[in-house]
Amino acid sequence: MGRQDVTSLLKKAQSGSREALDLLMPLVYQELRQIAQSQMQSERMNHTLQPTALVHESYIRLIDQKEVDWQNRAHFFYIAAEMMRRILINHANKRNAQKRGEGQTLINLDDVDSNAKSYNPVDVLEIDQLLKELENLDQQQAKIVELRFFAGLTVAEIASVLEVSESTVKREWRSAKAWLKSKLLS
Repeated sequence: MGRQDVTSLLKKAQSGSREALDLLMPLVYQELRQIAQSQMQSERMNHTLQPTALVHESYIRLIDQKEVDWQNRAHFFYIAAEMMRRILINHANKRNAQKRGEGQTLINLDDVDSNAKSYNPVDVLEIDQLLKELENLDQQQAKIVELRFFAGLTVAEIASVLEVSESTVKREWRSAKAWLKSKLLS
């Protein structure tokens, strides 16, 4: 089954088809697991959530989404990555509240680029706050950061989801990344 089949199953599942849900999970599981592993890479070693648990928790939440109009496969994975991000942020908020800031969850903004030369960890909660600030300044750039960094989508997939050109995605990603780095360094 291909990308079109995933989109078709998403539409059927949205209409309440249990059979479509049963067929969907095996098709998307491996990619969901890759997204979860990517997001968990920057987490602390003794994190109580494991990638498998993150996949299962996010999948349960995803299939309960009644208000989402699944556009395509990339849209599904974007929502999945956003859901995983929220789960990790909620988890970090709870942990930090309990520990009064100890054990902050760190992520690396440069992990998205294949040519990353240095490791610059940042707190996932700080990135979340900066994304909210960026969204107030430029919603498209904030979406691109979410899709690229948290969902791990390619430039072509982001362009498809946002219905813009690949050159626009590249330009906006560079701009958003520079803005985030400047905020993180200040």
